[in-house]
Amino acid sequence: MKIKEIIVVEGKDDTVAIKKALDADTIETNGSAINFETLEKIKLAQKTRGVIVLTDPDFPGEKIRHTITKHVPQCKHAFIDKQFAIAKHGKGVGVEHASVEVIREALSHAYVMTEEAVSEVTQADLMDAGLIGGSDAKKRREELGKILKIGYANGKQLYKRLTMFQITKKDFLAAVAKMDKELGYE
Repeated sequence: MKIKEIIVVEGKDDTVAIKKALDADTIETNGSAINFETLEKIKLAQKTRGVIVLTDPDFPGEKIRHTITKHVPQCKHAFIDKQFAIAKHGKGVGVEHASVEVIREALSHAYVMTEEAVSEVTQADLMDAGLIGGSDAKKRREELGKILKIGYANGKQLYKRLTMFQITKKDFLAAVAKMDKELGYE
């Protein structure tokens, strides 16, 4: 399987995992402190071939995504659920710990994030769906992130992520219905 876009990852071990999963080129950020030179490489890659950002499902990975989105708009973003990115020995979370199948699945569901978009989904919709403010809201957000392939987001970030990924109200409501069914809330 060959991917046209260049995949942005955090480090060398992530590159090794990507190359096991498919034929692709990578740019490594070398952690969350992305320098000017790396951002320029990502900008060039976006212009010439396109970019998919695939960072670890943790705070530093989210920080990298935010920095890239700010400086290089229109990149695609792919997410791996944290449960599939935990090291076998239980210490460490990262793309390098994900299986070939999980990496391929994440990349096949890459989205373009935009800062300017206006969401059809409202804060009231999030409350009505039990995604913010409820005792099991975190569990529900985790499940929704899996269904929509946008990764986990806390209560404050969920609305922003739905907006950035331009999730329609129809798709949101369908995902909530599926989530309710899977969690046994029907």
